[in-house]
Formats: sequence, structure tokens, C-alpha cells
Amino acid sequence: MKRVVTFGELMLRLAPNGYYRFFQNDQMQATFGGGEANVAVSLANYGIDSVYVTKLPKHAIGQAAVDSLRYFGVDTSKIVRGGNRIGIYFLEKGASQRGSVCIYDRAHSAIQEAALSDFDWDSIFEGADWFHFTGITPALGSNLVDICREACKAAKAKGIKISCDLNYRGKLWTREQAREAMTDLCKYVDVCISNEEDAKDVFGIEAENTDIYGGKLDHESYKSVAKQLADKFGFEKVAITLRSSISANDNDWAGMLYDGENYCFSKTYHLHIVDRVGGGDSFGGGLIYSLLNGKDTQSAIEFAVAASALKHSVEGDYNRVSVAEVEKLAGGDGSGRVQR
Repeated sequence: MKRVVTFGELMLRLAPNGYYRFFQNDQMQATFGGGEANVAVSLANYGIDSVYVTKLPKHAIGQAAVDSLRYFGVDTSKIVRGGNRIGIYFLEKGASQRGSVCIYDRAHSAIQEAALSDFDWDSIFEGADWFHFTGITPALGSNLVDICREACKAAKAKGIKISCDLNYRGKLWTREQAREAMTDLCKYVDVCISNEEDAKDVFGIEAENTDIYGGKLDHESYKSVAKQLADKFGFEKVAITLRSSISANDNDWAGMLYDGENYCFSKTYHLHIVDRVGGGDSFGGGLIYSLLNGKDTQSAIEFAVAASALKHSVEGDYNRVSVAEVEKLAGGDGSGRVQR
């Protein structure tokens, strides 16, 4: 069985019921999520030996976070326990022309205050085939940049494939900080995942003739972005998600995968969104699964985009879908008819 290790921050998510605004009533739903954890759950659901690495407090909330991963069969044995708090984010889901809002309360979380000595990467990567992280993790602090670098070095020394979702977060660091750190880390990366904005925010590589708010996406421009990224860092593959936002509820969703020779675009899905948080992570999980299982470039991007399209119909950060469900949609059955 293929073994994938992911590393990042697992957070407590607090969200009003449905489309209520913050404190429109006195109830909030409590769940867990985080970029790399979401990928780990997707892969576990697809039958991959999925290992998640982070640092969490020993108290009851930290344990609940661990248990949320164990429910899906994610290997949590490499999670370091310690520190005083778990990061929190508050989510208000948007509707129609009102966009979603995320408010973060993650300062001094256990992972943010982690040390290099907390993680024995040689042991963690024993038997691993793939390592995945996102640009969110090094954005948590210079210590996390160092930890990510050590992880990448250890993975590279063992011949493990490395993927990174650029995932720029302006609330965590500046574009200059992101560019300095990610320029260093990306030299270890084999598969880069980006979207229509990350390449511009982090590396200043912009898709021309494109208006993501007006629904205009120029394929030739995204080919250029992918090739520039690959040429700059030597990536084996570059995947780009393509989202056109019609409203908070309705998006067009597709993707492109460049393998150094071919530019393959997926079909476009017209999404009516239940919950878009974790949509990019579900794309990453689908892509990793596809590449680990030897799918060709076109089949890989079709599976990744279909997996992500399904995630937009699922409440919470985690993508609760199976390989069979993804392959059914990727194969053309998007009718949504009742299954009996």
C-alpha cells in the first residue's frame, strides 16, 4: 500500500448554523480541519496509508482533534503532543452576493510554537512514498520555515516525492516573506499546486487576459503560468485550479495539469456550493491519489477536479467521498439522481 505523509496545522472550526451570520443566534458548530489534514483524510478515504503530522495540546480539545482524524483511518501516531492551545478559525458561510468570512485565532498554537527537535523526520518518513505540505505551514513563523525545510531535505534524501500547494494567506505573512520562504522550499518540490492567484501573490507570475470575478479564464495564460513555474523550479508537474465565482453559492470549477510536455484541462463543473472550505485540499488529495496510482495526465486532472467538485457539496473541511463516487462523476455522471 502506498504511504503518504502530510504536515501542517489542525484547527478547531467554529461556524454558525447554515448561512447565519456570526452570533445571529447563540449556537456554533464545532468541527476540525486544516489544509494538510484535509488532504490526509481524502487519501485515507481512497485507501491510501495516510499519515498526518502536527503538534497538538494534550488536553481534551487536542484529543478530539486527533480523534477526528482517527475516525477516517488516518495514522496519527506521529502527532507530537504538547503546547497549550489549538488554533481556531471562525467561519461565516457566504450566500448569493455575500462572501464567506474567515477570522483566525491561531497565535501561540502548539504547532506555531513547535521546535525542530519535535520531529524525527527520518522515522516519520520510514516507508513513505509521498510528502505533502502547503504554503500555510511555513507562513506560521520562521521556525516552521525551518521545520518544513528539514522535512523536505529528509524526504528528498529518501527519494520521496514532494508536493506543495502554494496556498498564499495574506493574513499570515507578506508577499515578500512568502516569496523568500517559498523560493527556498520549492526547490525540493516535485509537484506544485496553485490557483489563479497564488502564483501571482507568491512569485509574481500572473495569468494575463483573465478576470476571475467576471468569469473570464484564458487557457493560454494558464499554460504560461504553469510553464514559468516549472521552468523556475524544475517541477515535474504543475497543477492549477480554475475557479470562476459567479456568486458565493455558484462557481464554475475546473483544473489544468502540466507534465512538462502536455497541458491537460479537465471538464468544467457548474457548482452550487454547500461548503467550499477544503475545496483546494480535496483537489490536492485527488491529484496525489491519481499520480500515486499511475493515472495519465488527463485522467489525473479529471479525478482531482471531480473529487473537489464533490467536496463543495459536503459540509465541513473533510471530503467524505469514495474513489467510486469520484470516478462516477469523472466518468460523466453528474446528474445527482437518487441512488437506489
